Amino acid sequence: MAFVKVLKTAAYFKRFQVARRRRREGKTDYYARRKMVRQDKNKFNNRKYRFSVRFTNKRCICQCSYATLRGDVVVAAASSNELTAFGIPVGHKNYAAAYATGLLLARRVLKKFELDEKFKGKEEIDGEEYHVEDEENEQRPFKCILDVGLRRTCVGHRMWGALKGAVDGGLHIPHSTKNFPGFKAPEEMGQEGEYDAEAHKDRIFGNHVKEYMEMLQEEDPTKYEAHFSKFIAEGIDADKMEDMYTEAHQKIREDPTGEPAEKKEITYERDDDTMKASDGTEHTRNNKITLTQRKEKVAAKIAAAQAKMMEE
Repeated sequence: MAFVKVLKTAAYFKRFQVARRRRREGKTDYYARRKMVRQDKNKFNNRKYRFSVRFTNKRCICQCSYATLRGDVVVAAASSNELTAFGIPVGHKNYAAAYATGLLLARRVLKKFELDEKFKGKEEIDGEEYHVEDEENEQRPFKCILDVGLRRTCVGHRMWGALKGAVDGGLHIPHSTKNFPGFKAPEEMGQEGEYDAEAHKDRIFGNHVKEYMEMLQEEDPTKYEAHFSKFIAEGIDADKMEDMYTEAHQKIREDPTGEPAEKKEITYERDDDTMKASDGTEHTRNNKITLTQRKEKVAAKIAAAQAKMMEE
């Protein structure tokens, strides 16, 4: 038998430290989180706010939160599916929707802290670089740190749309234009890059989607009807895109709270393992059983299996 070198001894396993649960699940980058959460000791228990941006397959989610020993506390949240109440019924995961969601969160946060009248943000959306801290105010603006999670921070990503919306909404989030759509990196070392604000403005108002709609309408009407079926159902065509987003931005600034969802007054009646709702639907909900009943149930299954084996 060949000699096998033992690489992982008992001492190795005794000293093995299991990684945190969310690291094992691949959900949290703790190297980045520690940097965002860490607070200077001379600031005592001051809160360090984070502007979190996450994308799912159907929507964009933005949150303003701060860390405590108990866990993160969310100050305010906004999701792109809420944009339906502001006049954007479809397209909830594109760049324009991310911008509107970031703007919605910024106005909600400032309204909660009663700063919405002091910090109006940038009301004329032109894609130009804007920093609320550069304006002269008696009070310092509300500061957040961008938290993108596990997303790769590449140029032109939708996360920058949410950031730009929050900044234009009046939040102070340290950033530069180097990752915005329309930025062109310098060709040689030492030179400055070029930032095209008009290209960024086109993204904010969904002109890239508009151009794609017009191209499909001309070249492949069948594909257009398949790809933009929800837009067609809502009566939105390429010419109405910019007006839709402009009106939504105005509505968000007027009242960011939105309309509360109507409560469904549904009552339930239990019939053994079945829950019957007043709207006619039924759901299966198992009854809780005691430990003795569970053991008897297992014993009955074992006895039934044994009886079946004896018959065979």
